[in-house]
Amino acid sequence: MSETTISPALITKVIPNSIASEIGFEAGDRIVSINGDRPRDLIDYKFLCADEFLELEVLDTKGKIHHIEIEKDYDEDLGLEFETALFDGLIQCNNRCPFCFIDQQPPGKRKSLYLKDDDYRLSFLYGSYLTLTNLTQKEWNRIEQMRLSPLYVSVHATEPEVRIRLLKNPRAGQILEQLNWFKKRRLQIHAQVVVCPGINDSLHLETTLRDLAKFHKGEVPAVASVAVVPVGLTRFRPAEDELTPVTPAKAREVISQVQKLQTELRKKNGTNCVWLADEWFLIAGEELPPESHYEEYPQIDNGVGSIRLFLKKFELLAKDLPPQIYPPRKFTWVVGNAVELAFQPILQRLNQVEGLQVNMAAFPSKYWGQSITVTGLLTGQDLLENLQGKDLGDGILLPALMLKHGDTRFLDDMTVEELADKLGTKILPVSGVEGLIEGCMRYGAGKMPTPQEAGKMPAPQE
Repeated sequence: MSETTISPALITKVIPNSIASEIGFEAGDRIVSINGDRPRDLIDYKFLCADEFLELEVLDTKGKIHHIEIEKDYDEDLGLEFETALFDGLIQCNNRCPFCFIDQQPPGKRKSLYLKDDDYRLSFLYGSYLTLTNLTQKEWNRIEQMRLSPLYVSVHATEPEVRIRLLKNPRAGQILEQLNWFKKRRLQIHAQVVVCPGINDSLHLETTLRDLAKFHKGEVPAVASVAVVPVGLTRFRPAEDELTPVTPAKAREVISQVQKLQTELRKKNGTNCVWLADEWFLIAGEELPPESHYEEYPQIDNGVGSIRLFLKKFELLAKDLPPQIYPPRKFTWVVGNAVELAFQPILQRLNQVEGLQVNMAAFPSKYWGQSITVTGLLTGQDLLENLQGKDLGDGILLPALMLKHGDTRFLDDMTVEELADKLGTKILPVSGVEGLIEGCMRYGAGKMPTPQEAGKMPAPQE
């Protein structure tokens, strides 16, 4: 990529008492180069700053160029945060996966919802999944030279013809060769398999998981873990996508199939590398596996064990709940109906606190056309349709994972402020177990934040 396509890195925050703060950096300044090199992304920036002597070319907010020399400890951070991790633009997807959530959305929403990220740098930095189909040799070389590991890879199938059918890309058939490339260089991936009934399930799923398990060997296994995830479909998907939703019967079939393989792998290797997302158990209406099943939670961000971990954290923190609170308060806790049964122990424990009443409002998303919906996919429209005209108590406890990161906007672009106004109630976005408990304990009748204040609550961490 030529230098002319690399934009100077826009600084959005200067950490107090940092090197950058002492020098006088301000939000709005831009880093043009470091020791003569123009960083194309946050990876380059961190690599170039890992030195004791830096020469920075900086463009200030008035358009003036400054040349700054810095002496520091080798691994000392400058204390800068940037508008984006990618200074040369997003590497977008070149596949046409029929189950892609981007293509299953209605038109006319904010532009960021339609960006198809398939960027290995975001995979390395933040754990987003990529397919490896759009990498040039230059990018492969960079992954090797900079040891960008682990990456998170959407495999879906290891049989070339099946993966090509799923991704609608002839380059998708190279996945086993690519896994060998990681193995030879002692680099790792975390794999994801989205199961689409009738396409990559049954015998194809067995082949895929066994192929991936073969790479889970040695001191640095090329495949560190595999998450098996059910396909999620919406009413906006293309009619010709040949996809069918996961039924409870299919979920039970996949659970049985994968658990049989897990038992085999544990007996053979003393550990497991293949994991079922919690959604399988929710769809099947079965109990979640015990905590001991998940080992070190290697695929927690992919929904593998996240509910079990949430329950565990709540159980620990609930020990400090007071026997009673005053003044009395009543809340409505909104969740997707997928977790309604799993979260009953939390609801029961909260309601043991005298003076506290928490009612759960659990429902599917009519907006997406789903009968079973995880909490993060509920939209403002869904909440409005299900809660309007009901007694919501002193306000709504809203899981912050429904909202755009760092914002108060739902997936349908409705804002918390708009929803609160239409429902005539206060809404408190709560993040994680700590946020849920704090919301119940801290905000009583007349003490909940306004919608504007709620917008300033911490961004979701789940």
